[in-house]
Amino acid sequence: MGDPVDARASQLIGQIRSGDWAAAERGDLAARMAWWDGRARPPHPTPRAGYEALVRGSLGVPADEVAISSQNDSAIFWERSDPCPTLAACEALGLDARVVCRRVCEKPAQMFLSHLDPRLRFVRDYGKLRPRASCCREGIVRVDLEAFMDVALEEAQASRAGGDKGYGAVVAFAGDVVARAHDTGVTDRDPSQHAEVRAIRAAAQAIGSADLCGAVLVSTCEPCPMCSSLAVWANLTSIVFGASIEETARLGKSRIRVGAAEIVSRGPAIVEVIAGVRAAECLALYR
Repeated sequence: MGDPVDARASQLIGQIRSGDWAAAERGDLAARMAWWDGRARPPHPTPRAGYEALVRGSLGVPADEVAISSQNDSAIFWERSDPCPTLAACEALGLDARVVCRRVCEKPAQMFLSHLDPRLRFVRDYGKLRPRASCCREGIVRVDLEAFMDVALEEAQASRAGGDKGYGAVVAFAGDVVARAHDTGVTDRDPSQHAEVRAIRAAAQAIGSADLCGAVLVSTCEPCPMCSSLAVWANLTSIVFGASIEETARLGKSRIRVGAAEIVSRGPAIVEVIAGVRAAECLALYR
């Protein structure tokens, strides 16, 4: 039997050469999720449990090739030095591992963790990544999605108070909100000024990049097809919402009845969709 690292590197080289980045990303996710077959999720997943499942379990990294640098109840960070097929593929093709890891491996790691608990968020220090560093520094941070939604609800109330329609959104990386916004379509006389559009634009300006991989968009209402499509083009990792399009449509709101999950499923990259966070409070905005 051949070396699985070499086999995966060879597969990645072929996919990258053909430009099939979507297959590379989805293949990485499938390989991680295969480890779950027949296993039960822990009832109260901790960052440490996420590390054990992700690194020691699905990736099979030996204990002597990974070192935990810090951990507490809300976060864990480690440094990996194990043989890496993505690094091998990058070296063979002369590509920047920072670009390829973000495009192929980042979201599958998060989707794997979300299977345990979507509050466990995968983080990677791209300044500490092989071959520019001696090891790869990664971690898991537990975030409070409900607290992010609290901020979005504040934005929705500000929208109503200002004469707009009452939608709010935030963009967060790990535990930090980097942008918050509400809709201003009525007051700005611009129908494109949805809360999600404004939050995504502000986040891109705040971090200095149009690539928001690793970020979470949290919205009081399920993003419309326009906003969901923008989330795909911004390469967001996750969309979190409270009230759904169908729920608000039943209350008489004018909606394009195409859900966020359907939009992202047709896109070129993985974007997870998490529904129902503080759903009752969000739905009350639109009654």
